[in-house]
Amino acid sequence: MTEDEIFGLIDRFVYQNAETGFAILILKTKEKLPVTVTGNFVNIHEGQELYVKGAWVYNQKFGKQFQSTSYYSKLPNNIAGLKKYLGSGLIKGIGKSYADKIVNHFKEKTLMIIDSMPHRLSEIPGIGSKRVEQITQSWSDQKYIAEIMIFLQDKGVTTTYATKIYKKYKNNSIPLLTEDPYRLIYDIWGIGFKTADMIAQNLGFELSSVKRVKAGILFNLHEATKQGHLYQELSTLKNSTFHLLDLHADLHAAQMKHALHQLHDEEKIKLITYNNEHFLTTTAFYFSEKSLATKIQAIVEYPSPHTFNMNTLYKKLQEHQHIQLNEQQQLGVLGTFQHKISVITGGPGTGKTTVIKALLTLLEQENMRYKLAAPTGRAAKKMMEGTGRPATTIHRLLEVDPANMQFKHNDQNALEVDFLIIDEASMIDIFLALAIIKATPLPAHIIFIGDIHQLPSVGPGNFLHDLIASKKAPTTTLSQIFRQAQNSMIITNAYKINQGEMPSTDLPDCKKDFYFIKEDNPENVMGHIKTILLEKLPRHHINSSQAIILSPMHKGAVGTQQLNHDLQLLLNPEQKASLTYAGTTFKLHDRVMQIKNNYDKKVFNGDVGVIDTIDPEEKIVSISFDYTNAVYSFDELNELSLAYALTIHKSQGSEYEAVIIPIFMQHFTLLQRNLIYTAITRAKKLCFFIGQPKAVAMAVKNNKTIERLSFLNRFLTEDIACR
Repeated sequence: MTEDEIFGLIDRFVYQNAETGFAILILKTKEKLPVTVTGNFVNIHEGQELYVKGAWVYNQKFGKQFQSTSYYSKLPNNIAGLKKYLGSGLIKGIGKSYADKIVNHFKEKTLMIIDSMPHRLSEIPGIGSKRVEQITQSWSDQKYIAEIMIFLQDKGVTTTYATKIYKKYKNNSIPLLTEDPYRLIYDIWGIGFKTADMIAQNLGFELSSVKRVKAGILFNLHEATKQGHLYQELSTLKNSTFHLLDLHADLHAAQMKHALHQLHDEEKIKLITYNNEHFLTTTAFYFSEKSLATKIQAIVEYPSPHTFNMNTLYKKLQEHQHIQLNEQQQLGVLGTFQHKISVITGGPGTGKTTVIKALLTLLEQENMRYKLAAPTGRAAKKMMEGTGRPATTIHRLLEVDPANMQFKHNDQNALEVDFLIIDEASMIDIFLALAIIKATPLPAHIIFIGDIHQLPSVGPGNFLHDLIASKKAPTTTLSQIFRQAQNSMIITNAYKINQGEMPSTDLPDCKKDFYFIKEDNPENVMGHIKTILLEKLPRHHINSSQAIILSPMHKGAVGTQQLNHDLQLLLNPEQKASLTYAGTTFKLHDRVMQIKNNYDKKVFNGDVGVIDTIDPEEKIVSISFDYTNAVYSFDELNELSLAYALTIHKSQGSEYEAVIIPIFMQHFTLLQRNLIYTAITRAKKLCFFIGQPKAVAMAVKNNKTIERLSFLNRFLTEDIACR
């Protein structure tokens, strides 16, 4: 079959997916006729000349199109093309208006001037030395990115990832990738094993090479952390690696053995034998848990420099509290003075905040230095509102040093505190726990407060559970529900769910703050949500901005991705400044969430903010978060997601005036009791379940949580080590 060939100027993009490279574009041919072209393209921009090979096809909906099989592009050399090219936002510092001015001034010599004589750009009114420097650097970056694209194009790597690779490795990009393409998995956020492995094979790596097997082992150890595991049983790890690499266990046993030995000799993995079973982990994971256990033991054993008279404290507790504490609460407060590390746990309505307030009053009377912190901005804000005292996120308390991606406060530069109080401790993974403990001075007291029945941390390990199980930290469990909380159907149903019972919509002597809308068709959910947000919430004096939709999963008709798209159309429908990245349109005033830690911006995974400004010409977005403002360039937008709807996991540590939770059987793989419990306990004033009662019943009955492979409890209670 012969291929056709067309040539023209890229006039505009109808659709462009930055992640996959797929695009639909309009090409203006020599005859000035617009042609719709589809295909996968990398590093092409408006204004460039494009030579495309392929075939003409007919699409019933869109008509005649040219389907690309291969192409090559050239920089523009005419006035119209130059204006489009520079006005596309490709070069930072040049938007549409400056593109017109520059090209009108320098004509066909424009690109030569930018490349060889950039100082002459200052001849354009409004372009100063700072903008010239920005343009020069961006042009230089684009030239090298073009080289990288030539190198990576055959490997199927998209423009977006090529840009990130260049930002990370600079001029070392090609040699570093040639040496070890698997490093991309850990260095470039968003690149997984499949992409890195494809590059490796195109670079000539043998399918059964020991280097590839080593990469597969390390990837699977890291991948296991997504399920909360810090270790993998040896045979399980081998089998999963053979499966990942599509290798036969019997035929490639020798390569597996060599790979494991080499990784051990290189001190990249550690082995623990326990009860005649072998468990593997990375060296970093092992020392994180081991160091955490060692420092916990050191704090527990180190004597407090303060002498507290418990009888005096008890009397003060009785005299100075406006609210009478019950016996459990009193024990919890006094226990923090008696023990170096202590835990206070309890469900909603049991008075955890009251305990913190009582504790802080005593600490202030005793002239103790204290700090309050929580894992997320919303949790810290809730802590501050509940206590009337300053509280911050753990990341901000420990102070991130962007230069080395480490916390400034550590075992060499401890916090200046006598008491450290951490709320929402069930959210803390093993790495954050280690950072907290390392930054805590040996003489200090630490109090961890949380709800043990909530979902475990998103990150690996089971810190709070293991700490309680080890008995190294005496634990006070608050179980008495206060009268005000007893009147809430939300809280009553939360406890019913926790006890394996179905929630009720009609409870005597309870205010009507919980509703169950039965619906079998997920496609109808958005209609119910619209009614709730626009009609029901205003009757309760709740604004839609104070509500959240929580879903068990990302995908599907009632997953967060589809819900966020629909909710944006509902809640932010006006035509406003916007930018589209990888299929998601971000508009002015959208609610967004940061989905990875960014230490440079001091914005962290789970932080929620609102888009303040969008500059479509410079492709810059400014966002206001609870504790800071941050500016994002276009290629950083993959760190954000719309946040009108969140997964239940992402909602941990937050409270909302109203919570809407769709629950269907299509979520069956995720339906667990602690998931539903966590969701309902996010609601302060109103909670709506929408979906199938049998899905709720399945979740309520399912109390089998995956046991996370972690050795923290054993490190704290037994004398075991790696080999």
